[in-house]
Amino acid sequence: MKEIESYKLGKVQVTISETEKENKLLVECFDGEYKSDFTVSKYEYENYRRLMNQRITRAFSGESESD
Repeated sequence: MKEIESYKLGKVQVTISETEKENKLLVECFDGEYKSDFTVSKYEYENYRRLMNQRITRAFSGESESD
């Protein structure tokens, strides 16, 4: 899998990579203790990246999604 982008969200390292499925990307998140990964479409990544980053930050901080 080819890495597209890698960046930090606070203490969380986020890596975006291509998958074998067309138009799908793998998002891997690691804060030094916990690791999480999920897939998104290229459209979601390009158009909803800010929302995705907010959800990652909340998930790793322990905040509720309903806030």
